[in-house]
Amino acid sequence: MVKADVLTTRLAEDRARVDRYLETLFSQRQPVDVRLDDAMRHGLLVGGKRLRPILVYTAGRALGAEELELDAPAAAIELIHAYSLVHDDLPAMDDDDLRRGQPTVHRAFDEATAILAGDALQTLAFEVLATSSSTRLASLVGTLAQASGRDGMVAGQALDLAAVGSFPDLQALETMHRHKTGALIRAAVRLGGLVAVDENDPRLAALDAYAAAIGLAFQVHDDVLDVTGDTQTLGKTSGADAARDKPTYPALLGLDGAKAKANALIDEALQALAPLGDSAQTLAGLARYMIERDH
Repeated sequence: MVKADVLTTRLAEDRARVDRYLETLFSQRQPVDVRLDDAMRHGLLVGGKRLRPILVYTAGRALGAEELELDAPAAAIELIHAYSLVHDDLPAMDDDDLRRGQPTVHRAFDEATAILAGDALQTLAFEVLATSSSTRLASLVGTLAQASGRDGMVAGQALDLAAVGSFPDLQALETMHRHKTGALIRAAVRLGGLVAVDENDPRLAALDAYAAAIGLAFQVHDDVLDVTGDTQTLGKTSGADAARDKPTYPALLGLDGAKAKANALIDEALQALAPLGDSAQTLAGLARYMIERDH
């Protein structure tokens, strides 16, 4: 596993790289509607961990991909993630006032503009991915579309809304989060891998097992942070899950049980990386980061 300072530097470099790419999507074209573009920028470029693009870069490098080939899929998945947050924050969904320490898009602008900004970010993701020169473009587009839609993230959000005020069992909670949060994390890792190798490469199965584990661990830790974190550090309102009567891992397992669950999932992820050998050291470091981050 890479040292903590090396991992921190690598994350910062990848974050800066994708941010530069995302900025060019706005700086290199004249907007048709300035307010719409400003709202898109607010939802996309104001802060963010850039975890999903970082996973694209890291998984791709582990299998030998060139960074230039990874830029488009890395940007595309961040655009999808940003759209999902803009829509999740809407009054009809989670009705949040803060995101990344700033007013949510519908608060900074208005509800209609936020809906349109989310729509535009989503479609821009596929426009960007279509510019990829990969010979496996169809697989890349299919991976992102499936993870984003009715079999992935959107299904997870529907399950999340339906679960408010109810008491699902652990399996139902896991199903919800493997779709709402885990689907895009798995897609990020797969996108990076697909840039480097074809769909029959056995290492993609190892990466997918890794991604499935870290995707759920990420959400378990998010549930923990909602209990233990503060609003300023989180960049969003702490205690929001309990206030909305949402089912969470701490609510079902207790705080210590939820932390143990997250650790067990990371152990599972690290075991899945064994076939990749030393090339997976940064991926291993990222697995630990999933449950050690403070926001």
